[in-house]
Amino acid sequence: MRADLKAAALLSLLLVAGCDGREESAIDNLANGANSVQVENNIRAEALALMEPLTPPEPGTPGGLPVDPAPLEEGAIDPDSAQGAAQVVQGYYGLLEEKRFEDAQDLWDPAGAIGMQDDARFAARFRGFSEIHASIGAPSDPEGAAGSSYVTVPVQVYGRIAATGKPFYTLRQVVLRRVNDVPGSTAEQRRWHIESISAYVAPETPGVADNAAVAQPISMTDGMARKRP
Repeated sequence: MRADLKAAALLSLLLVAGCDGREESAIDNLANGANSVQVENNIRAEALALMEPLTPPEPGTPGGLPVDPAPLEEGAIDPDSAQGAAQVVQGYYGLLEEKRFEDAQDLWDPAGAIGMQDDARFAARFRGFSEIHASIGAPSDPEGAAGSSYVTVPVQVYGRIAATGKPFYTLRQVVLRRVNDVPGSTAEQRRWHIESISAYVAPETPGVADNAAVAQPISMTDGMARKRP
């Protein structure tokens, strides 16, 4: 059964190749004893090269990340700082890019609805994307509430829709939480965890209308209310 499915998949790729004249070379490669997996990978790579390139909006442009006027400080980053929280976000989207969904889920609050979710259900959130990438913006200053600290990190998410190969762009914000260094807290609780991911909302500026980005959802994790104890 698996062999039949692989054959059908290869046939579909050959049909795609035939649309731009590549089917003859693909068949010749197979006839000459080339590995079918190698031929399949070559055809897929060539097909991707014909797709519309991924060009997310530049920072400061509509749909792009806000421009951070303050340059990042050089040197080691304190894992408990706002920059430490931004590193967690960078790691999260890096894991999604590598399709390591179980490891990515571990960066969510383990006591929250997403962190406690079944692994397969979490991975299914990203089934509609053949590629997922992200650019991480500057984190907010930590805010304290009820013995915890919160940091918000803007993220430019971009990727490709699996069904169509079309590019996908959206601006998100990730809220992270860590328990402060209080007696009785554990090392795990004092580590930054993802609390929620939702549409980006620009910081309020006196006298300026709210210009939050309107974006399409990338997964069911979007739109979750920001949780505060």
